[in-house]
Amino acid sequence: MSGTATAAEAERPWLAAYPPEIDWRAPLPERPLDWLLDQAVARFADHFCMDFLGRRTTYAELGALVARASKGLRGLGVTKGMRVGLFLPNTPYYPIFYYAILKAGGIVVNFNPLYAEREVGELLRDSGASIIVTIDLKLIYQSVARMLGSRGLRKIVVCAMADVLPTASGWLFRLFKRGDIAAWPRDASHIGFDALIDNDGVCDAVEIDPRRDIALLQYTGGTTGTPKGAMLTHYNLLANAVQSDRWFHRTVPGRERAMAVLPFFHVFAMTCVMNHSVVTGAEIVMLPRFDLLALLRTLVAKKVTIFAGVPTIFTAINIYKDIDKLDLSSIKLCVSGGAPLPLEVKKTFERLTGSVLVEGYGLSEASPVVVCNPVSGINKPGSVGLPYPGTTIEILSLDEPRQLLPTGERGEICVRGPQVMSGYWNNPEETARTLAGGRLHTGDVGYLDEEGYLFIVDRIKDVIIASGYKIFPRNVEEAIYLHPSIAECVVIGKPDPYRGQTVKAFVVMREGAVLTSDGLAQFLADKLSPMEMPKEIEFRASLPKTPIGKLSKKDLIEEEAVRSGAAQHADQR
Repeated sequence: MSGTATAAEAERPWLAAYPPEIDWRAPLPERPLDWLLDQAVARFADHFCMDFLGRRTTYAELGALVARASKGLRGLGVTKGMRVGLFLPNTPYYPIFYYAILKAGGIVVNFNPLYAEREVGELLRDSGASIIVTIDLKLIYQSVARMLGSRGLRKIVVCAMADVLPTASGWLFRLFKRGDIAAWPRDASHIGFDALIDNDGVCDAVEIDPRRDIALLQYTGGTTGTPKGAMLTHYNLLANAVQSDRWFHRTVPGRERAMAVLPFFHVFAMTCVMNHSVVTGAEIVMLPRFDLLALLRTLVAKKVTIFAGVPTIFTAINIYKDIDKLDLSSIKLCVSGGAPLPLEVKKTFERLTGSVLVEGYGLSEASPVVVCNPVSGINKPGSVGLPYPGTTIEILSLDEPRQLLPTGERGEICVRGPQVMSGYWNNPEETARTLAGGRLHTGDVGYLDEEGYLFIVDRIKDVIIASGYKIFPRNVEEAIYLHPSIAECVVIGKPDPYRGQTVKAFVVMREGAVLTSDGLAQFLADKLSPMEMPKEIEFRASLPKTPIGKLSKKDLIEEEAVRSGAAQHADQR
């Protein structure tokens, strides 16, 4: 870190512990987001940019495809500020259209391609997207096709899966069977990818104000659970990609291979895999979905060097029965996000691969990364790390009046920084609440230690209150993970007529392990207070997961609420 600390910076305890290779105060570029790709094409034209199941594309080829797709979109009527949906799994089409929409001046709207029809319709209605780009896989295309002519959707761009696949062999046949391909009408409401890019790609540049113009609507439950479109500007997203590049300073431009198994429609993969790879000129090794054996084969065969994942993926790798027979030594840097990373998972993965696995923290409203553990400094157990360059973390009291708290005290984690959204789309009330006081209120409880490392205790809404006593599920989960037989666990608050809530744990054991509820309770006896001890332990073969593979506490809470409601109804009868 360069420069001399000011009085204001004395309130930023992380500056004294900051990695010496990184300048927290260094300015960030103010450019349109697609400038990242233009720079990569200029610097790494002949380097491979994408590897999709063995089919490789250079940066120069990607740049040409983006230019032609952008001109094609303009021919469909895309103008500055127009919303265009991406309804795509991980394929080369995603980066092509992501940057093409931006180059045309449009706003990308991310859709999960596995959304139910009701969810697709709601996001179409809210975003106002009139064009959607999708792929000709039945399961995906049909969800969009049923929306055509309603919710404002007037045009579907259809991309052919066969055109981005190499000569299929082995497990490729199992991934995409001929019967999975959808037939789509050749009418005025549809246009194929080949027809869209049938042009010279020459267009006048659209004038973009990076700080004001929106690049992406990223829908999120935020801190209330109701989906809202986080408005991320060109500057927000470019800043987070450059912040990541500075943070992971050990990467070698033009020499890395980044694993893309997390879906690009999720902001974590979009920034930390796709955009960060473009900054560094890395080759993005894509898989269309998570399959453990396919992932392991790809990591080995492609000699992947950078790997972003969620804790459940690293756990699955750790417990794979033949993991010791695989050479994963090419992996040098991994980042985990989306959910708490158990310390034992981190240690085991680093031992197996020889890589560095760091945990970060972020949220859709912040593009998403706000803090991360350093790759060449201290990783404190239980901490999600230090603030990204230019990012300030503040801890606000949970009780009124809301006041800034000193280091070591627990409160709501709040964020200021260049990556923080401009607000929620068409939702001024939630915008005012979430950005009150000029800071992003995360809804998470945590504290900063004396060196500025952030520790997350739990989400405000997940805190269990039993007989007036606050119990933090994350603390209970960390204790359960210490048992060598546990592969996965989730702790929730179960409705309790006497205590208000009581602690319930859902656990999945490692293959071949034997454990009882009493055995786990005995193990936890000296690790948790009596109030924190799970009053109910449910063993399962698997636990529900979100589209990016993190454990879904929300689904388990809803299950338990239904059970409790049914039990209460039975009692009343």
